[in-house]
Amino acid sequence: MSQNKTRKYSKKRKKGNAKWMPILIALGGILLVAAAFLALREKPAPKVPVEVKGSPSLKVDQEERDLGDVKLDQTVEVSFQLTNVGDKLLRFSEQPYIEVAAGC
Repeated sequence: MSQNKTRKYSKKRKKGNAKWMPILIALGGILLVAAAFLALREKPAPKVPVEVKGSPSLKVDQEERDLGDVKLDQTVEVSFQLTNVGDKLLRFSEQPYIEVAAGC
């Protein structure tokens, strides 16, 4: 007799899950369409012309900047324009640094 009750209970449970199945399938389909849309949408156009394909590339507006004679303990400010002219994202793996070359 207890086996008969268990069977009835399991049948009712299966029927309850069946009503949620179309909703779950619809949600899964919506998620797949959204994922495809995000994967296939166009990337924004680069702000500068691409000069290197397949990798990032850093371009500096001026290689050297001559500051003339600078007195000791005098503060000097210099700015450079850095641009990624590659078609991939540019990431620094280490802290960037500037090398100062002292001339004669």
